[in-house]
Amino acid sequence: MRTMLTGAAFGFALTAATAMLPAVAAATDLTVVTAGDQNMVDYINDYLAPRFEKENPGVHVRAVGTGPGDAGSQKILEKLDAEAKAGKESFDIDVAVVHEKAAGKLVADTLVAPYRSEIATGGLATRDTVKRALGADVDGYVMPMFHSQTAIAYNPALVTAPPKSYDDVVAFAKAHPKAFGYNGIKGGMSGVAFVVGWIYAYGGDADTLMKGPYDKAEAAKWTPAFEKLKAFNADVTMTPGNAGTLDMLNRGEIAMGPVWVDMFYTWQADGRLSPDLKLSLIAPGMPGQPMYYVIPAKTPNKVLAEKFIALATSPEVQADGIVKRFNWYPGIDAPAVQAKLDEATWAKLFTDISPAELATLGKPFPIAPYFTDILENSERQAMN
Repeated sequence: MRTMLTGAAFGFALTAATAMLPAVAAATDLTVVTAGDQNMVDYINDYLAPRFEKENPGVHVRAVGTGPGDAGSQKILEKLDAEAKAGKESFDIDVAVVHEKAAGKLVADTLVAPYRSEIATGGLATRDTVKRALGADVDGYVMPMFHSQTAIAYNPALVTAPPKSYDDVVAFAKAHPKAFGYNGIKGGMSGVAFVVGWIYAYGGDADTLMKGPYDKAEAAKWTPAFEKLKAFNADVTMTPGNAGTLDMLNRGEIAMGPVWVDMFYTWQADGRLSPDLKLSLIAPGMPGQPMYYVIPAKTPNKVLAEKFIALATSPEVQADGIVKRFNWYPGIDAPAVQAKLDEATWAKLFTDISPAELATLGKPFPIAPYFTDILENSERQAMN
């Protein structure tokens, strides 16, 4: 397993390694830098790289990790920005994998190049997240590596009618105090996603929250929604985190709660979660988020970078690498992947939540300033 490089070590090691390569090797070396956990680095080095190198003799792919979360993406942004300001004729990075927040900034600062229309798989991704990242216009500049999605997990032995909407969840919690559990807004992103979805459901114009424009006065409209959330919280169990919600569901301590779909299925595959538990993606929708492939504006290997992303977003690789190995939803549209999956894998990922439901009820997080306002107002008005 390769060691993840972070912070200053990442920039130094990447620059030093590039400088030490002989001229011939540098021309055929494809550097992929990814935010995220170590499994992202391993996926590229151990799965994508061998496939790409086999199809492109003489090319060597190397992956470097910058760490999890938005902080990992920020390190990539800072490196590209520093190289641009230094006037470098070519950047050290050929392909980067980043979160939504960084993607918008990279595009706005012209640090990445458009490419989606140039690759064969570009038309296979049609969700809103291909065009906008937290409200920022990224159309043409990104391809999703995968989509993570939140949903409501429930125990059919304790829940006779699966929830189809936020109204159903509210009614269930009222009728069954403490049987619904979630981790608030400080214990992990599944709880944050639930609260964001709550504001989409009860706070007014969800489309404006997702697409803008931003208006600070919009937050005043959410007061009734947060009052409703505070009353709801009196009937629920607060869990200790994303994993805590799953643990309590598995032990029967709660009957329902928001989870990350990929984490849910991974725990079931590992035997840590009862196979009897089910998922429902409730109306008017719950948020998820992609990770994006981007190509730095001054990569010396743009054609190879495009070929790499085309392979990574092909139906074959999305099926085998993204769905089978990680239980993520594919970055490209699900119907494009179905023919490449066996029936059992497809049934596991899409029986509870159909591709049509994912397309209509899988929502993006709000644009950054509204996201901040939702969290701040939620903490002040509903979480005390």
